[in-house]
Amino acid sequence: MTAAAAGTLGGALQAAAGRLKAAGIQQARREARLLVALAVGIAPEVVIGWPERSLPDEAAVRLAVAVARRCAGEPFSRITGTREFWSMPFRLGPDTLDPRPDTETLVEAVLETIPDRRLPLRILDLGTGTGCILLALLKEYPAAYGIGLDVAPGACAVAAENAAELGIASRAAFAVSDWAAAVDGRFDVVVSNPPYIPAADVAALDVAVRRFDPHLALAGGADGLSAYRAIVADLPRLLAPCGVVGLEVGAGQARDVRDLCREAALADLGSKRDLAGIERCILMQSTEKAG
Repeated sequence: MTAAAAGTLGGALQAAAGRLKAAGIQQARREARLLVALAVGIAPEVVIGWPERSLPDEAAVRLAVAVARRCAGEPFSRITGTREFWSMPFRLGPDTLDPRPDTETLVEAVLETIPDRRLPLRILDLGTGTGCILLALLKEYPAAYGIGLDVAPGACAVAAENAAELGIASRAAFAVSDWAAAVDGRFDVVVSNPPYIPAADVAALDVAVRRFDPHLALAGGADGLSAYRAIVADLPRLLAPCGVVGLEVGAGQARDVRDLCREAALADLGSKRDLAGIERCILMQSTEKAG
């Protein structure tokens, strides 16, 4: 490659793709195209359609840093600062989990359980992180209102930004709280994707998770169930009559979490499996009757 070519979008794309491929990154050319676009501040299509366009020096520096971070194992979404969830872009932060497609299973399960999208539901999201679960549900229930709680102030700030950017801020509020300690009201729907990895297993997680997701959002105590115990203890006071709770669970945890809920006198509404066939969330319901 000539020096002139190296200073173009096409040259930068070729070089970045080569480095990513050598580092074992899947879809190296696609990621390289997106990183070049991010560094320059242009649409990805321009990188392909205008390869002879010059690459500004400052953009070349940004690209080099981004490629080095990706080659070191940092997730692509952490570098770009965003992740798509439920067909919506969500900002990430150091105090938020990087939302996974598996978590969309919980959103789907709630929608299937409460199919009437016109209901003015009151929704509570415990451990809200980016706010992705709550905001996805508010998108689907346009008359609903929701509160997202998180122990990390940084997560609440990111979730509020996401709500504003998605045009849902008028129907969502976020507050710092140790689980549900900050709320006294009752809700039609309570959802959560709490930390559920047993403490001893955190060190064995993939480097992209272990190094870049917040530890507080991963480790669920010695048996992975600590957060569920705290959440379930509050469900009798949080759930409105006939209210529904949806909890994401780790592989093999559904039975134990369901048993915790039954001890709190909640009725079993079933579960839903993710695309890998793992029982990914359980649904329970208050047995208190309305009226």
